[in-house]
Amino acid sequence: QVQLQESGPGLVNPSQTLSLTCTVSGGSIKAHGYYWTWIRQFPGKGLEWMVAIGDSGRPEYNPSLKSRTSISRDTSKNQFTLQLRSVTPEDTAVYYCARFRGNYIFEYWGQGTQVTVSS
Repeated sequence: QVQLQESGPGLVNPSQTLSLTCTVSGGSIKAHGYYWTWIRQFPGKGLEWMVAIGDSGRPEYNPSLKSRTSISRDTSKNQFTLQLRSVTPEDTAVYYCARFRGNYIFEYWGQGTQVTVSS
């Protein structure tokens, strides 16, 4: 069974870079036909898709976040990492990593990690 676990800081200062890592077990991030992704949920708001990376290693971005967002993977550790630069308090949210297939169904989710941007 595929499991995903987010890790990273719970508190980040404004203007700094947020780095979150998703550790995957029960499946390889190199497997064909799967996409590994980050989504966030603002307090009292809906979900915002951020970025994804597939087996090709080519990332796809939410255009509104592309200038500040990077995604990378470490296949030896079966991990992928989000970096969000120049954060502001508006980036305060619960951040999730997840997996989807070509049918765009998000099958597996991490439990989420709260990130607060504050000085």
